[in-house]
This record gives sequence, C-alpha cells and structure tokens, in this order.
Amino acid sequence: MKWDPLALKSEAKKEVYKLIDKHLRKLPKNQDGTINEFSEGFDDNDVDALRHAYVSGVFTQEYGELSADIFGRLNEYFPGGSLSSANAENSTNMDLWNNSIGRKYGKKTKSRKDLFKVLMKALKKGELIIDPDTDKRKYLGASEIKGDISRMVIVLEENKKGKNRIFYDLNKKLVMKKGEFVTFIKHGDYPNYELRVIGGDEIPVSKKDPLSANNLG
Repeated sequence: MKWDPLALKSEAKKEVYKLIDKHLRKLPKNQDGTINEFSEGFDDNDVDALRHAYVSGVFTQEYGELSADIFGRLNEYFPGGSLSSANAENSTNMDLWNNSIGRKYGKKTKSRKDLFKVLMKALKKGELIIDPDTDKRKYLGASEIKGDISRMVIVLEENKKGKNRIFYDLNKKLVMKKGEFVTFIKHGDYPNYELRVIGGDEIPVSKKDPLSANNLG
C-alpha cells in the first residue's frame, strides 16, 4: 500500500509513459532520455487515454474502486470543486470515461504489468475514448464534485474486517492512521466528522453533508 496519492500518481504516470514508449510508439524525450510530457502529443489522444486509464487502474489496485473514482473526479477540477476552465467539456468526458475503464480493469488485475496488458487490448478494441470531439459516447457516472472539499477526508485502506484504517485529508494532503484521525476529531480539528462506538471501537464517520464524493459514511 502506497499511502501518498500524489506520489503514487506521479509514479504511475512515469510508468505508463515508459510502457507506451516501449509498446505503442516512441514518445518525445528530454536530453537526459526521460519522457518529455510537456511536448505535443500527450493530450486528447491514445496516450492521454492510456495514461488516465492506467493511473485510475493503479489507484483502484491500491485504494479500491470508490477512492480511485473520487481521485479521478477531483483531478478534473480545481481545489474547491469548480470545473477547470482548462478542460473542455468533451475532454473532461473523455478523461472520466477512460478513468472508468481503468477502474474496471484495475479490479480485475493484481499487477501493474497485467493492468497495462489488458488496457492495451482495450485500446485496440476501441473501449477507450481517444478523440474527445469525434467520439460521442458519454460517461454516465458521477462527474461533479458537489460541496466544499476543503475539509473532506476519504478512506485509503480498510483492514481485513472491512474497518477503515488509513485516511487522507484532501485539502492538507495528509495521510492519517485511524488513531491519529480519532485524536484530531476529539480535538475539534475536523468539525464535519464525529465518532461512533461500534463493538467498543471508536469509528470516525462523517456528519450529514452534501458532498457527493464522500466515502466516509
């Protein structure tokens, strides 16, 4: 389990670019041989589609489908939940669609090697959207992030009994073990959350809120 979502995203992006360079086509490189992702050819195409699907699949393998979905949706928005003006509606639809394909195969695979293999097959079969303007398929799942996410905490990991044990503060980019989160709640640092005693165990839960992406019931 990798507890830093930002580091995991960066790691997964670098991995998939290397795999694309090896198995799909050569990508632009810097003088030191690293992939130059800021050059042309990385947006609104098959490279873009594979990147979104792979990163989403890796997040699914690490954190589960629901958390991967939340991170994928948040990636399309600026902090605070407002739609990024840099993303056209069709491009955002493409990203959300490809994220969902990544989650689909992330659930079915255990290794990143197998994940990339099945995503390459998905690309060849036309499952991924590679052109946001000509492909008219629409992502029908949840897309918007409603409500203020500045105080939102989500679950990264459960134990074998299904109890939440690792949490992530989206605003502070802070990973917390259950005991730490419980202490913060008791100190009043998270007023939108409370503790319930279940079977003698203090369980962090969210108070009723309008956040559509909240996975901490």
